[in-house]
Amino acid sequence: MNAAELFVRCLEEEGVTRIFGVPGEENACFMMALDASDIEFVLTRHEQGAAFMAEVKGRLTGEAGVCLGTLGPGAANLVTGVADANMDRAPVVAITGQAESGRRHKESHQAMDVVGMFQPITKWATPVRNPDDVPEVVHKAFKLAVEEKPGAIHIELGEDVASGTATTIPFKQKRTHAGVPAGEMVSLALEKIRASKRPLVLAGNGVIREAASPALRRFVELTGIPVINTFMAKGVVDRHSPLSLFTIGLQARDLVACAIDDSDLVISIGYDMVEYDPRFWNPDGSKEILHIDSVPAEVDSFYRAEIEVVGDLKHALDMLTSDFERTRYRADGAIFDPVRQAMLQDFAEYADDDTEGAIRPQKVLWDVREVMGPADILLSDVGAHKMWIARYYQCDEPNTCLIPNGFASMGFALPGAISASLIHPDRKVLGIAGDGGFLMNVQEMETAKRLNSNIVMLIWEDQEYGLIAWKQNTQYGRHTDLSFGNPDFGQLAQAFGWGYTRVDRSRDLRSALEGAFREDGPSLVVLPIDYRENSLLTERLGEIACPL
Repeated sequence: MNAAELFVRCLEEEGVTRIFGVPGEENACFMMALDASDIEFVLTRHEQGAAFMAEVKGRLTGEAGVCLGTLGPGAANLVTGVADANMDRAPVVAITGQAESGRRHKESHQAMDVVGMFQPITKWATPVRNPDDVPEVVHKAFKLAVEEKPGAIHIELGEDVASGTATTIPFKQKRTHAGVPAGEMVSLALEKIRASKRPLVLAGNGVIREAASPALRRFVELTGIPVINTFMAKGVVDRHSPLSLFTIGLQARDLVACAIDDSDLVISIGYDMVEYDPRFWNPDGSKEILHIDSVPAEVDSFYRAEIEVVGDLKHALDMLTSDFERTRYRADGAIFDPVRQAMLQDFAEYADDDTEGAIRPQKVLWDVREVMGPADILLSDVGAHKMWIARYYQCDEPNTCLIPNGFASMGFALPGAISASLIHPDRKVLGIAGDGGFLMNVQEMETAKRLNSNIVMLIWEDQEYGLIAWKQNTQYGRHTDLSFGNPDFGQLAQAFGWGYTRVDRSRDLRSALEGAFREDGPSLVVLPIDYRENSLLTERLGEIACPL
């Protein structure tokens, strides 16, 4: 067989069932081999959309999503989505073509150093230099992609290598797991927790990646220690649990920050500081921190963990829970309940809002939460709406609210929603985007229609880059010109064959969303958003009175 055929066989051995991408001339040999495989190829309308789709596959399943681009511009178009996957710790393998080796040493059409371009934004980037190297390269790529902390891998397959004869065979799929934490460190952690009066858990995305949410729930239910989660760890503890203090991550003093301030021990579990810099919640570096994760703590002046329990998260939590069950330990988590009650009051403040025209973000998210079931999936794009979703949309289960919060790229929600619907066709899938972010990958509306994706995209329309305006207003008291025009969204939806609803009254939103989800295929819902609430929220957070 040739190297391309061997490459596809290796992908099959790694359990790949779907690849997203846009092929080109230089990976035609690979595409011919793929065409003979059971692996589904999802043709996208832009490589960036393909990378975001692969990222969502990685986040929702823990298995590496795969995306494909050709050489030069096709490879460059993958970069944003690949970087997003890497910093959001989603396993992704990106495959690109390349010019034949005989013309790479000189000026040549579309030829560039693609591997060099991907090296800073991946865990590993490599060319396949010899057809017989394919099994080693592919197996190493998938092994590294899912290994903690997961991320993106890039493989370059040149056209002459792809067509060359190969004699080696694929590796069998193999998963590795983090080891058992050292018993000595677990004992020190137990002593540290027992000695504290007001312990608090800060849970990060690592808990979801390692499927440790059930173990965390057992731990907090037994010990009574409340939990705060980061943006990407929503649902690690059920929002209805009295021990859930909801989400932290707004770079301003919020009610949730009051709980951390009042705590004498922060137990960070699967926490990733790429999401929320510890200088925001530990500004003087004096907070007592117990680090529990599959990897050692990052070195940071604001994150000085005295004890590090490093190893498989589920095992670590089970070891702690078992000891506390035997010794009947229980913290007084009720002391933090005023924070939870204050947040619940905030969530419900505009539940019955009945304004016409621009709709408050709080009302939008109240109705969205009412429409979405416990297992349904919301995907947030990046913009001002992301901050509102982070604060006001809470979850019952892990992986039911996907927010890009490492690299945090706009354009994520639409392609991500398409991928989520392929993985979970039985669930409601809702993407929320601003009018800026939605148009960055608007071409994937055609992909969604072609696949008959049962998704709803909800656009918050303000005709400007609202998050930048919010930040500039907060810092400088004004903002630069960030306004733009929009297409007629109804005509746009019609042109792509989507359903469409525009909502101009708060009281109509819930029924509009329910109607959109009843439609067969993709549907677009657009509403004017009242971003005057941005500055009002900033003022409130600046004047917050802690309830503890």
